[in-house]
Amino acid sequence: MDDDVDSRDFDTKDFGSEDLDELVVYGDASAISGDDKPIPFDDSGTGDTGVSHSPLNLGGAGSTAGVSEPETVVWPARPKKPTGIASSPERITGVKTFFAKLHPGAMDFLDEQITNWLRDNPGVVIKRTNTTTGDVQAKKTEPNIIITVWY
Repeated sequence: MDDDVDSRDFDTKDFGSEDLDELVVYGDASAISGDDKPIPFDDSGTGDTGVSHSPLNLGGAGSTAGVSEPETVVWPARPKKPTGIASSPERITGVKTFFAKLHPGAMDFLDEQITNWLRDNPGVVIKRTNTTTGDVQAKKTEPNIIITVWY
C-alpha cells in the first residue's frame, strides 16, 4: 500500500458542491473581491500615527556618541592536564553491585552477600556506597533493592 498522497488520488467530492476554482461568497459580501486594494504597510507615510519608524541608535559600530571602549577581559590561564596517571588512596578503582527482590528477608540476604564479598577481598577499601530501589527485569519485572559499593 502506497502512503504517498498524489493529486490524482485527491477526491473533490469531499468538499461539497462548490467548484474549488470559484470565489466563495458567504453572506452579503465576500472577504475577497476583485476591487479590494492591498493593505498598506505601516511605514507607507499615509498619515501621522505618532510612531517613529526611523532606525534605533543602540550605540553599535556606526555610533560612538556616549559609548566608551569595552574593557578587554583577560581570562586566567587554564591549568595543564596531568600527563601521568594520578594515583591516590582516595581514588575509586572499582565498583560492585548487589541486588535482591524486595521482601522481608532481603536485608539479611544482602548483609550476608556483602560481608562474604568483603571477607573474600580483604584488600578492598570502601570509598562510597549508594542504595536505591528500582525494577529489575528477569522472567518478570519486580522491584529490587540495589546497593552499589565503590572501592
